[in-house]
Amino acid sequence: MHYLAHFFAGAFLCNCIPHVACALQGSPFQTPFAKPRGVGNSSPLLNFLWGFFNFVVGLFLLAAFPIATALDPECLPLLLGAFAMGIYLSLHFGKVRQKP
Repeated sequence: MHYLAHFFAGAFLCNCIPHVACALQGSPFQTPFAKPRGVGNSSPLLNFLWGFFNFVVGLFLLAAFPIATALDPECLPLLLGAFAMGIYLSLHFGKVRQKP
């Protein structure tokens, strides 16, 4: 169970980065609440709230299922979650941003 929690903690923590970064720059960015979902832009405030929510969920999962800070096999699911989310988001938003 803790491997699954670590995987999703990595995914949530990775997902918080673009939302908070865009929000702090005052830039709109896509969220699940935009129209169309995940394609349209949301306000910087909504992005900050969504990014902060992702950050809190990631931290909650790590608090509930602690992980060693050393780079060992127990850390692998956390890294895989962040890696998988990063790959997915970069491909998805790369396509969204290329559309006219």
